[in-house]
Amino acid sequence: MAAAVSSSSLPAVPVISLSNRRQLIICKAVNEASLSPPILSKRSLCVSISSVCVLALTGKGHFDANGAILEADDDEELLEKVKRDRKKRIERQGVIKSSTKETAYLQDLVYKLSKVGQAIENKDLSAASSVLGPSTDTEWVSKINSAFNKLSSSPEEKTEVDNFNSSLSSLISSVSGKDIEASKKAFVASASALEKWTVLTGLNEQLKGL
Repeated sequence: MAAAVSSSSLPAVPVISLSNRRQLIICKAVNEASLSPPILSKRSLCVSISSVCVLALTGKGHFDANGAILEADDDEELLEKVKRDRKKRIERQGVIKSSTKETAYLQDLVYKLSKVGQAIENKDLSAASSVLGPSTDTEWVSKINSAFNKLSSSPEEKTEVDNFNSSLSSLISSVSGKDIEASKKAFVASASALEKWTVLTGLNEQLKGL
């Protein structure tokens, strides 16, 4: 009869936990599957193998599922926002198309500022003053403000209108006072406020010379 084998003489067998065994089984199955005739492309197969092994080893598969749900919700919210923005743009374009008189006032303003800018660049403040007038209490200023009021809807747009009117007042005062440096700064501020307003309202695509 053979002698009993001592337990101490047996080779040590590593203990594999249940979770580790599950991971090894999954990865083994994936590796065996990779030996079968290829159906997918090499790139997609490598991605699939890597994804399965990573999910098995990290246990984060359920997070990815939740993430997909969150992404779907985000996409739906984004789609609704796009629809709202598109509706606003259509409504705004309708207002602009029906405001031909106001658009003409604003186009005249662009031409006036262009002439004033050229005059200031040439240090001809007398020519700039003849375009602007002596004060903001003139007909053309009244007309552009009626256009601003009709075509401005958001707080940002109304803020730029206030900025423009403040800069325009400084521009007229500086030109009348023959202050070339102050006239330059006021002109830049006026032009900048008008440009920002036209971008916000969408009129930058309608007006020439901006």
